[in-house]
This record gives sequence, structure tokens and C-alpha cells, in this order.
Amino acid sequence: MVDERLTDGVRIGQLLASEISGNEGRLRDLALSDADPDAEPTPDGALAYRVVRDGGSAADLVAEAYVQPDRLRVEFVGGVGRDDGSDATDIPEVVADAAGGEGLRVRPKAVRPPRTLVFVENGAQVKRVLPVFEAVVDAVGKSG
Repeated sequence: MVDERLTDGVRIGQLLASEISGNEGRLRDLALSDADPDAEPTPDGALAYRVVRDGGSAADLVAEAYVQPDRLRVEFVGGVGRDDGSDATDIPEVVADAAGGEGLRVRPKAVRPPRTLVFVENGAQVKRVLPVFEAVVDAVGKSG
């Protein structure tokens, strides 16, 4: 049995990107945008890519992935699918509930539109963040 955990933020980000782009299930309408294959991890996080609903306009931004030396920070954006940034559903609450249910670290970010930060701290947690994306897709689908 391997005792080592994958805790390299860049590699964790690559794993999540692969899971999202290769998903033919509930996440099939998501795509990566503005990917920076040369993103170097920083303590504050360097933008590695954005996750958008197909169409890819600013109103379709679902989340941004930031690489840090020892983890990936995913910032889910409220106001998904709305040009004015308003929330038809409470995306921050949807994200917090789904991520908390998966045992992931979560915290709100008080900006406009609101964001919810989810920390992916090792490779095994990549699979646990996918249901969070699914919950957002489902919530946006119900409001749209």
C-alpha cells in the first residue's frame, strides 16, 4: 500500500482539469477556459484555469482554480449564468453544503458576486470535489 499522498497543487489541479474535461456525465456541459499550463504555485494561489458552462462567456463562469504549493483552491462564483451577477439560487450555500458533505474545507469570500472557496488538499479529494460541481450544475439548471 502506498502511504504517500499527492499534495502538489499543480498536479492536483491537473487531475481536476482532467476529471472535468473528460466527464461525460452530469459535468459534460462544463469546459476549461483560460488555462495556463505554466502556472507556478504561489502561497496566495496562481490562476491555473477557469471552469465555465459551455458557451464560455463571463456570465457562464462557474469556478476558478488556483494552484498553491501544497493544494488547489477552487473559487466557486455566485451569479452563474446571470449577466448582472445576481443569484437566482443561493450558489454559495449550495457549494458550502455539497463541499461540507464531502468533508472538504470550505469558507466564504465576501466579494461581489459572492464566492465560496473549496480547498482540495490532496489527489484523493479531487473525486470528492466533483459532486460540488454537480450540485452547482443542478442548481443552475433548476434556476435557468
